[in-house]
Amino acid sequence: MQIGIDLGGTKIEGIALDAMGRELARQRVPTPRSYDLTIAAIVALVAELEVTTGQRGTVGVGIPGAVVPDTGLVKNANSVWLIDRPLGADLTAQLHREVRLDNDANCFARSEASDGAAAGAEVVFGVIMGTGVGGGIIVRGRGLTGPNLIAGEWGHNPLPWPHPDELPGPPCYCGKTGCIERWISGPAVAADHQRVTGQALAAPDIFAAAESGHPDALATRARLIDRTARSLATVINLLDPDHIVLGGGLSNVPRLAEDVAAQLPAWVFSNRVDTVVVRNRHGDSSGVRGAAWLWPAS
Repeated sequence: MQIGIDLGGTKIEGIALDAMGRELARQRVPTPRSYDLTIAAIVALVAELEVTTGQRGTVGVGIPGAVVPDTGLVKNANSVWLIDRPLGADLTAQLHREVRLDNDANCFARSEASDGAAAGAEVVFGVIMGTGVGGGIIVRGRGLTGPNLIAGEWGHNPLPWPHPDELPGPPCYCGKTGCIERWISGPAVAADHQRVTGQALAAPDIFAAAESGHPDALATRARLIDRTARSLATVINLLDPDHIVLGGGLSNVPRLAEDVAAQLPAWVFSNRVDTVVVRNRHGDSSGVRGAAWLWPAS
C-alpha cells in the first residue's frame, strides 16, 4: 500500500492507494501553523489511514517547498514554519520508516501527466494556485527539479508587463515585492479585492459573487484572469509546454482555464498558441496521489 500526504497551507490530506492505484481511504485535517503540530498531524493521519485499511504503507509527502539534499532542510516554503527544519528526518523518526518528500507542485504535475488531464503529453507544466503559487515540470514522464531545486517556481518571478497601479506590488515573504504569488494566489485575490473595494471577502465568496453578476466581484475575477494569462505567457515563452494543467483551490473558479487560454495570444511570442490549458482531472486530490507515487507500487 502507498500512502500519500499533501501538506498544504490550509489542509493536510492523506490518501491510501493499492498496487493498482485504487483509492482505499482518504482523510483531511486542518494544517496547524506550527512545525511540531504539523509533524504530529501527519503522524496521526498516517496512523488513521493504516487503521482504516488494516495495512502498513510506504509514505510520500508533497510539501510547499523543497528539501536541500546536502542538509535535509526545507527551503522556499510559503508555510514558513517548515523552513530550515529537517522535516523528512523527523517524519522518518516518528513513523519508523523512510519517508520521501517532494515539492507539492511536482507531485501534482506527476499525477496529471500520468493519468490526468495531460496524460500522454510530452511536456507538462502543472500549476498550483492555492494558498501559494507554484509549478511542476514533467518531460516525457520525468520530473525536472534543477540544481537549485527551483524548476517551475514561477510564483516568485515578478508579475509580467505590470500596469502602473501594480507597481511596486505587494510585499512577499521571500523578501521581494510584486511576485506573481502575491497577485494570483487565493489570499492575494482576497487582498486585491479588499484594496480595490474595501470589502473583506475570502476568494471563494468573491467568485460566488462573480457568478451572481456582482460588478465588483466580476472586476476582481477579470484582474485575476488578466494577471494569470500574463504570468503563464512567460512560462510558454520559456518552456513551450504541450499542456498547462491548473490546480490548487483557484482551479475551481468556473471557466478559469478557458478564460485564461483566450487571453494568452495577446502575450505569447508566437502567431498562434497551441499549448492546451486545462483544469486538472483529479481535483484538489491530484497532488496527494502524486505524493503516494513517490514510492513504486509493490
